[in-house]
Amino acid sequence: PRRRPALRRSRRRARESGPAPSPFRAAGRAGGEAGPRRPAVSALGGLGAADARGNMAAAEPAVPALPNSGGVGAAAPSGTVPVLFCFSVFARPSSVPHGAGYELLIQKFLSLYGDQIDMHRKFVVQLFAEEWGQYVDLPKGFAVSERCKVRLVPLQIQVSPPGGPCAPSCSRSPRLTTLGNLTPSSTVFFCCDMQERFRPAIKYFGDIISVGQRLLQGARILGIPVIVTEQYPKGLGSTVQEIDLTGVKLVLPKTKFSMVLPEVEAALAEIPGVRSVVLFGVETHVCIQQTALELVGRGIEVHIVADATSSRSMMDRMFALERLARTGIIVTTSEAVLLQLVADKDHPKFKEVQNLIKASAPESGLLSKV
Repeated sequence: PRRRPALRRSRRRARESGPAPSPFRAAGRAGGEAGPRRPAVSALGGLGAADARGNMAAAEPAVPALPNSGGVGAAAPSGTVPVLFCFSVFARPSSVPHGAGYELLIQKFLSLYGDQIDMHRKFVVQLFAEEWGQYVDLPKGFAVSERCKVRLVPLQIQVSPPGGPCAPSCSRSPRLTTLGNLTPSSTVFFCCDMQERFRPAIKYFGDIISVGQRLLQGARILGIPVIVTEQYPKGLGSTVQEIDLTGVKLVLPKTKFSMVLPEVEAALAEIPGVRSVVLFGVETHVCIQQTALELVGRGIEVHIVADATSSRSMMDRMFALERLARTGIIVTTSEAVLLQLVADKDHPKFKEVQNLIKASAPESGLLSKV
């Protein structure tokens, strides 16, 4: 049938003017009806090539962008929004198009930090929410609408129990573990509070000093940066003389138990590609534990050298090591660390490292407590 002229003119004007803008574009209409569906991906996933190309999973309902979640200011007139991209100890300002979602944020992270991101690990993107004063997981379907701060956090890898994913023990939560690869170019050594006044109080302190010195020698041989702290040196003295601090990057006094101080974070920021910290010193259940947990919270993999860390009591020492291992922190030994860093008998420094470990490290009471 023939259309009436008025109806044709009305539809032509509607096509020319386009749909009216709606404040409920992402969340649906005011009456609560769901808005249009669009493809989205989970904020949790690996950063393989498919993610970098922007491939997306099954369609999910979009959700509104979080207002006032990372700073003040609206989108720039050019249609881009300033965003601070944080990864590990780094923070780099950039911008993305207004309405950018998870895929574009991932692409921006790859362009800014591609040489430092382990593509085999899984990550979660988090958004700083002023309402909570901390980072929260990025909602699925999130779209950038104003200035904000986001960070990329590496996750531990879920390992199925023996027997595969259908094993009976699957009814419990899967164990979390990390791969624990160490390379000299992405590793820093942290030597924590090996001071004179601790000598009479710390269990097996002489053994701890001996192994700590062995690790520092290995770091010098392999060119690994070393950061050293001293807890209240005015009262507790300086680092013991047996520990040779030649060539270390930083020696810093502190009163905070954790080694993660602004000066330490600044020093890490000067070292490109830091992914792992090898941590040793005293006390295991105080400064070592708090340092490890803070570093993991910043996306850095932590290796605690069990034969180079101790406490005033073996009970505190062993319970701290067990707790840290349960959180996914790697509890290891000095020889394992040094040989993992060398990785090959043909490594040009292998002979020098081998000389360090010809004599086995003292067990410092660990075997009696295993």
